[in-house]
Amino acid sequence: MRKKIIAGNWKMNLSLNEANELHEAIEKLNSSDNQLVKIIFPPFVYLDRFIQKKGHFNVGAQNVSQFSNGAYTGEISANMLKSIGCQYVLIGHSERREYFNEGDNILSLKVKQALQNSLKIIYCIGETKDQRQNDDFLSILSNQLNLLTESLEINDFENISIAYEPVWAIGTGLTASPDQVEEVHASLRIALEKMTNKTTALNTSIIYGGSCNTTNAESLFSCPNVDGGLIGGASLKAKDFLEIIALLNNS
Repeated sequence: MRKKIIAGNWKMNLSLNEANELHEAIEKLNSSDNQLVKIIFPPFVYLDRFIQKKGHFNVGAQNVSQFSNGAYTGEISANMLKSIGCQYVLIGHSERREYFNEGDNILSLKVKQALQNSLKIIYCIGETKDQRQNDDFLSILSNQLNLLTESLEINDFENISIAYEPVWAIGTGLTASPDQVEEVHASLRIALEKMTNKTTALNTSIIYGGSCNTTNAESLFSCPNVDGGLIGGASLKAKDFLEIIALLNNS
């Protein structure tokens, strides 16, 4: 049975004091929602601090190197993340693809590094505005998914969740409608079944990321194939993030 996942991606935001205040506020959440997997993705410099607090939230990294070690100034390896107790990593976020030119070959190497070091992965895929308007977005998304699956073993998917995040909705305030999101998620599950098997497709969590907030979360989470959310801006506001968590818990 697939898990419901709520993840807060803090991106490159918050001073140390602000991060501490946010973390303290969300940790006040009553841990009665044990069926949810709750994750925060702080900036790298705060990871160890929040891992050591051992609170209600799992802690993940926003990125990881495709290299295991060596002369790669500024990079952070999967082994380093694992060694400090990091549990999750985001791979393939649209901002990494767009601003840092991370293509499929690099992302494939990152996935392998994460799996080799027993990190759980949230793998992001999504279409651009032009691809959506050209009406070939489902094939684009299927190809992105296929590039992930073709080099993996079936049992690798026990540690992988998929995040659908339409590029045109990231940081724009725009969001896909529930019907649009369900269409994509259902299509991805069908595609995943063809690439793996029915059990894997049914058990793989597919979450939505793309300006998910307190206004639209309830309708998005009511979709049969939406298993949670990758939350950006709303995760920086404790009240909003906790409200979204409650909405998922009650969906």
